[in-house]
Amino acid sequence: MLKNIPSIIPPELMKIMMEMGHGDELLICDGNYPKLGCPERCVRMDGHGIPEILDAILRFFPLDSYVEHPAILMAVLPNDPYKPEIWDVYREIGKRYEQNGLREEAIQKADFYPRGAKCYACVATGEGALYANIILKKGVVK
Repeated sequence: MLKNIPSIIPPELMKIMMEMGHGDELLICDGNYPKLGCPERCVRMDGHGIPEILDAILRFFPLDSYVEHPAILMAVLPNDPYKPEIWDVYREIGKRYEQNGLREEAIQKADFYPRGAKCYACVATGEGALYANIILKKGVVK
């Protein structure tokens, strides 16, 4: 047992975050995300939503300060009128842990899936919000 680690973080995820180096990426995907867009290394957290997981991860996980956009979101499809309100929640969480917030960009689904598949690992969640997927690029601890 260790102190001050949120109970939501399973040991496997903590180990993965410790193994990751500068520039490695972590995919956190919603409940609708397809297997084809996931790397081989995957931690299942089906009973949780992305905001609570993101909050727990960013306590330990520095975002890359050397790139313009260390957080990548899946863009809404061109003809879809849906507005992902969950992105504002992510931004609020990012402000708690990063001086400049998430500094995110949204990329098209056709680009997001191959990038997600190349991530160091993924966290598969039970998140029900649409367009909730996010990729985090790890930075350095200063």
